[in-house]
Amino acid sequence: MKETESLSKEVLRIDCQKTENEILEFIKKMVKEANAKGVIVGLSGGIDSSLVATLCVKALGSDRVLGLLMPDPGITPASDVKDAKNLASKLGIKTYIIHIDAVVKTFLDSIPLENKDRIPIANLRARIRMIIDYFFANSLDYLVVGTGDRSEALIGYFTKYGDGGVDFLPIAHLYKTQVRQLGKCLGLPENIVNKPSSPRLWKGQRATDEIPVDYDTLDLILYAMFDLKMRDKEIASKLKVPLEIIQEVQRRHNKSMHKRAYPPSLRL
Repeated sequence: MKETESLSKEVLRIDCQKTENEILEFIKKMVKEANAKGVIVGLSGGIDSSLVATLCVKALGSDRVLGLLMPDPGITPASDVKDAKNLASKLGIKTYIIHIDAVVKTFLDSIPLENKDRIPIANLRARIRMIIDYFFANSLDYLVVGTGDRSEALIGYFTKYGDGGVDFLPIAHLYKTQVRQLGKCLGLPENIVNKPSSPRLWKGQRATDEIPVDYDTLDLILYAMFDLKMRDKEIASKLKVPLEIIQEVQRRHNKSMHKRAYPPSLRL
C-alpha cells in the first residue's frame, strides 16, 4: 500500500460484517471467561455507547444487557436522554435512570476545598458514573463494558478511573470515524450516528473544542502515527496539517501514557 493511499480516508474503511462478527465473538468470550451473568452499559445517547449496547445485545441477548442512564440535569441535554431511552426501548433492554447531580453536590459539599475547578468536578462526574456502574455490576454479577474508541484512547481523552474504569473494551480498536461507519451499517438512528461527541461533563462541552483537530483529520493522523509509524514531519506534509498539531497529538499520547498502563510499582 502506498503512503499517499494510506493517508486518504478510504484506508479507514472497514468491512462491517467482519468487524461486527469479531466484536460479537470478543464480547461472548469476555463474558464466558468471567462466568458473568450479563453486562452493564452506561448509555449516554452518543454513538459509542449506542454502538456498544447494540453489539452487546446481538452477542448476548437483550435479557443479559442492562443500560444505565446517568444524567446530570443541569448539564445533560434532554435530547441525549431521549435518544438513549429510545435506543434502549428498540433494543428491548432494561434500564435505570440515576440522576447524579445530588451525588455530585453531596460530595462537593463534603470536601474542604474552596477552589473547586471545572476539570476536577468534571472528572468527579465521570467517576461517580463508574461507581454506579460497578455497584450494579457487583450486585448482579455482571461485567462493566467500556464504550471508549481508539481515537480517544490514544490521546487520553477519557477520565482515569471514570469512563476508563471498565472490565473490557469492545470498540477500542476502532477509530471514531470507523465507529460511525459501523453504527451506520448496523442501522443506528442517523441523529445518533452523526451526533457531535461530548462526554457531557460540563454544560455545553464538545469534544471538538478540546481535541487538537476534528475526528476526520485526527483519525488519519493517529493512523499514520501508530499504524504506519510515520514521522511527525512526514505526516504533516502528507496531510497538509501544521506540524504543531501533529506534535500536539503526540504530546497528548505521551502525557496520557499512565491512563493506558497498570500503575507502576517496585514489584508485583
